Amino acid sequence: MREYLLTLFVSAAVTYLLTGAVRRFAIAAGAMPEIRARDVHKEPTPRLGGMAMFGGLCAGLLIARHLPGMEVVFTGSTDVQALLSGCALICLLGVVDDKWGVDAIIKLLGQALAAGVMVWQGIVILWLPIPGQGTVSLTPTQGAILTIAVVVITINAVNFVDGLDGLAAGMVCIAAVAFFAYAYRLWFGYGIEGAAAPTMFTALLIGICAGFLPHNLHPARIFMGDSGSMLIGLMLAAAAITLTGRLDPEVIAAQAGSETFATHKLVPVYIPLVLPFAVLIVPLIDLVMAVTRRGWAGRSPFAADKGHLHHRLLEIGHSHSRAVLIMYFWSGLIASFTVLISVRPDRRPIVYAGLGFIALGLLVLMLPWFRPRVPKTLHGVVPPRYRGRGRRRARDVADSAGSADGSVITAADEHHRATAEHGQQPWRGSESGTQPGSAPVSGTRSRSQSPLL
Repeated sequence: MREYLLTLFVSAAVTYLLTGAVRRFAIAAGAMPEIRARDVHKEPTPRLGGMAMFGGLCAGLLIARHLPGMEVVFTGSTDVQALLSGCALICLLGVVDDKWGVDAIIKLLGQALAAGVMVWQGIVILWLPIPGQGTVSLTPTQGAILTIAVVVITINAVNFVDGLDGLAAGMVCIAAVAFFAYAYRLWFGYGIEGAAAPTMFTALLIGICAGFLPHNLHPARIFMGDSGSMLIGLMLAAAAITLTGRLDPEVIAAQAGSETFATHKLVPVYIPLVLPFAVLIVPLIDLVMAVTRRGWAGRSPFAADKGHLHHRLLEIGHSHSRAVLIMYFWSGLIASFTVLISVRPDRRPIVYAGLGFIALGLLVLMLPWFRPRVPKTLHGVVPPRYRGRGRRRARDVADSAGSADGSVITAADEHHRATAEHGQQPWRGSESGTQPGSAPVSGTRSRSQSPLL
């Protein structure tokens, strides 16, 4: 476990550190598309966050290569090379789309190409464990088609859910935690070597999502863009394929000693291929509803609108943070229920307790008086923009009162406050927009005079 935790922390740390540099690069490169009608943010925000996530993935793989117990993943198969090739292609496609935009059909073909490269290098579904039928072998053509379909669907499901700050990274992180629990149990509990690769892949996926989230939580300083959403979607699909397509059910059956016990033990084998769709069932349903809605209205299925689930959560009165947390808790609830199916009866009370906690949290989130905020005990480990929101609200009230008394708060003051809250550099030059050293325009305050500082 220590090796996987080290890999996770290294990938998270590198992703976190690279995200700031990538943000500055995205601003300089102009990767800040104009706000669209369906967007919920109020100002252009840099994208290309997937570049930092890809860097965290490479750093994690580099560390894992030299850790004991993980050499079997690098020497026993070509899974790592296949994953790295597919991730590089999909990230490059996403970078091009984030900067210049790519037609939906071309993007779909690029996703299939990245999946095809992984199939060519060895990540392919060779057989499926079917309850009551045993292991069903697939022909190379069937395995390739099914693998590409799973990869493309998972990529687009994650890309679809990337509509609010921190939503896609958080939901994929929850799915990766569930995958890691399955794969780790099969690898170290039953000695199934085929589970070694997905165990490492999911640890890396947890790390890059956790490292990117502090920059992406509302208010986001950078978006992962298609370069990030497609990257983590491909990694999630690769983990499912390597876990299910490499597993030999006869190994568990031999250890179980009886057919009945073997059937129960094989439940974790049947679940992983379904787990990505189970965790992402809410956005998948929303995807089907969106396509149906647009087709019924005579529009293209790719035409964007504001009828998605997260848009509706905002419309009925939920705040941005509350809507994201509701989606998190729904994903956790479904993932925990999936875990419950395969857990031994003597350990199920722990899962029941987790399910109860998640259900309680979801209930609290639905209460109108609850306001998500960072506890004071965590102020030392979160970015400055998440601290002291209560004081900022009080300051806003005081500013409103000052304006009513006749004082003037200029747009420059508002800009300085907004940039300070978002952790950006303060207004360059004087607050009135004049050159440094010149007198401020009449009726405005200079930065040293502003009560907001």
